[in-house]
Amino acid sequence: MEFIRSYTESYPLLVNGIWFLLYFIILYALRRFILNRLYGRLKKSGRWHVARKLASWLNNFILFIIFMYIFGRNLTGFTTAIGLAGAGIAYALREVIVSIAGWFAILFGDFFETGDRVLLGGIKGDVVDIGALRTTLMEIGAWVDGDQYTGRIVRVANSYIFSSPVYNYTANFKFLWDEIMVPLRFESDMKLAKTILLEVAEKHTGQYNKEAAIAWENMERRYRLENASLENQVFLTFNDNWVEISLRYVVDYRERRGVKDKLFSEILQRFQQEGERLEIASETLEVISGSRKKME
Repeated sequence: MEFIRSYTESYPLLVNGIWFLLYFIILYALRRFILNRLYGRLKKSGRWHVARKLASWLNNFILFIIFMYIFGRNLTGFTTAIGLAGAGIAYALREVIVSIAGWFAILFGDFFETGDRVLLGGIKGDVVDIGALRTTLMEIGAWVDGDQYTGRIVRVANSYIFSSPVYNYTANFKFLWDEIMVPLRFESDMKLAKTILLEVAEKHTGQYNKEAAIAWENMERRYRLENASLENQVFLTFNDNWVEISLRYVVDYRERRGVKDKLFSEILQRFQQEGERLEIASETLEVISGSRKKME
């Protein structure tokens, strides 16, 4: 015992380093054990990536506390310098600090999670990773019409959640209301047009209504919402040129463009079968030559 005590007093840094290494090995093994137990439960959800990153950060934080406790006596000479530099470092890293605060807000504030489709910092895309400083999105839209991937990976600073709105397309309700508008000539049979639009909509979107109704009920338990119609609806307006007949329907956010293509294709086919009863309107210009005008 006397030999160990004298050795500890003679080589304090070496002994402290050994103790720190032991704590590091124990924490690493414990983290791996816990993550392996959680993998089976979380692998099919986006929470696995969050749990892995959270475990890593928690492990590093505990190691930092242990490091300061073990080597604290040997670092007293740096206390004054660290205190003076703290203000400058905090100012220089203000964006980093806000981004880290945004990361905690994302993890515990129910903004979004991995797999959600969001509009963040002016960028629309699917969340593929949530980091301590940036959220990684697979971009959709931009030069591509419809909600389809462009192929670009975009990293947005987490600080944006404090300075701009966060639009989540899938939080608690993975459905969207979408509309299509068809211009018809005034002589068209509007009652027949409404019937056709509702029949076509029921054929291609009817399967979403029951699922959307269940999801909306869950939303009403969580938020104070007004009753919203989930059934297909047709509305009629007109202007100086034609009658606008609009179809409003509920669709899964992932199938929005495909469903719209099916609707337009069948509506056009059904209208063409009716001939003059349903004619799609288009804007036309009549050009009168100067010579004809003089003759008149």
